[in-house]
Amino acid sequence: MKNTTTPSASPRGPAEHDVRDQIVAAATEHFSRYGYDKTTVSDLAKAIGFSKAYIYKFFESKQAIGEMICANCLHEIESEVRKAVADTDLPPEKLRRMFKVITDASLRLFFLDRKLYDIAASAATENWQAVQVYEERVQKLLQDVLQEGRQNGDFERKTPLDETARAIYLVMRPYLNPLLLQYSRDTTDVAPAQLASLVLRSLSP
Repeated sequence: MKNTTTPSASPRGPAEHDVRDQIVAAATEHFSRYGYDKTTVSDLAKAIGFSKAYIYKFFESKQAIGEMICANCLHEIESEVRKAVADTDLPPEKLRRMFKVITDASLRLFFLDRKLYDIAASAATENWQAVQVYEERVQKLLQDVLQEGRQNGDFERKTPLDETARAIYLVMRPYLNPLLLQYSRDTTDVAPAQLASLVLRSLSP
């Protein structure tokens, strides 16, 4: 997980304060070593060298720190997906790339470091704000791709757009949700491409 701060929960302290980035960077390293669930704010304060009270000036809880780390991770996945989609003008190919890149990036970022996976799992289980924002943005991107495909004549237009987007998102969801992805890892080599092909056949005009 990278440390480019992308706000999700409302942060405390000055908006551009470097200390917040220092706390997030140190917390990311600490969680990767000891795990998110097993770490308290007191443990984190001791490891970073700040007082617990000082950390609370910038984050109201351990979850708020976890939200920031989670938001960074999800922002990285979203950036990869958007870049892949933007690199082609063909809506069917955009959809194929969404399936593939979401899966590949999620696997890499959620499971490269098993201890940081704890944060992603907590975020998905408790439906943190960072997760809600990410899922909404992925669904909006998917809807934009579908709309473009309809305008180009690549996709059918009879089914309501929001219904179509929601259904396809539900097909994608096992490959972008860390809790579900852990049970689908043995199919990630072929399933995303097969599902994309199936979805595209259903979208034929």
